[in-house]
Amino acid sequence: MWKIDQAATANVVSEAIACGYRHFDAACDYGNEAAAGEGLHRAFQSGGVSRDDVWVTSKLWNNYHRAEHVRLALEKSLTDLRLDYLDLYLIHFPISLRFVPLETRYPPGWTDDPDAETPRLNPDPVPIRETWEAMQDLVSAGLVREIGVSNFGVSLLRDLQSYASIPPAVLQVEMHPYLTQQKLLRYCRQTGIAVTAFSPLGAQSYFQLGMADSGESVLEQPVIGEIARRLSRTPAQVVMRWAVQRGTAVVPKTSNPERLRENLQLFDFVLSDDEMAAIDGLNRDRRFNDPGDFCEAAFNTFFPIYE
Repeated sequence: MWKIDQAATANVVSEAIACGYRHFDAACDYGNEAAAGEGLHRAFQSGGVSRDDVWVTSKLWNNYHRAEHVRLALEKSLTDLRLDYLDLYLIHFPISLRFVPLETRYPPGWTDDPDAETPRLNPDPVPIRETWEAMQDLVSAGLVREIGVSNFGVSLLRDLQSYASIPPAVLQVEMHPYLTQQKLLRYCRQTGIAVTAFSPLGAQSYFQLGMADSGESVLEQPVIGEIARRLSRTPAQVVMRWAVQRGTAVVPKTSNPERLRENLQLFDFVLSDDEMAAIDGLNRDRRFNDPGDFCEAAFNTFFPIYE
């Protein structure tokens, strides 16, 4: 659901379900959960798909990390999505910011006052343990089936696993051929955490945001093009097949019905070991979605979480 225009979201969800999609990745911060809920509602009402057929993920935003705000945020997402429960709820970032009441601004974004001459982040140091225990309460209440995290590294995962009575089921992170994160993926495999790769096509998601240069497209790499020609597939299909074949789920964003159908056609071909290794070899540890970069540029606040 990231970056899908709010006016188009309901129709995109309906179209995706008609194409065969059953996994929808939403978040408070995307600003389109109410529209996504309308699309889901239409599909359920038509009888073509039931709630049990669909997996819906959403994410706890940074301003709601205090224990008393976690359920508030979840219930707002459920209301907007027109659902009684979520299949998966993730802590969106290991970043806790000062609470912004729903009636003041929703979604709250990254700064208390986006209209300020010099907008800044306003951190509210909340222990991840406090947030996670409130997330566990959501499972106990039947409002969420699974809980997990996004944008966490191995050190934070280890710490979380040391006290969690419900361990994280899923880690969602940026992962693509320029950022393969081999050690993180291996650790998750060893500890039973499923991995979802966001921005699986790399720079494509970031051109319009000014967070990637035009020459950084994974899809234009010669090795990707050669594999695509050999298999009569598109470069995007090759890159997503690589991601699926290495054991991750992928959440590619598109509003284009033709691309929706294209993105599903990943399961009738296999990459060879040599092809997988060649794509692995494109790694350059290039992270496009990095608060240590964009928070300073956009919000005048240096806020690294990965270094």
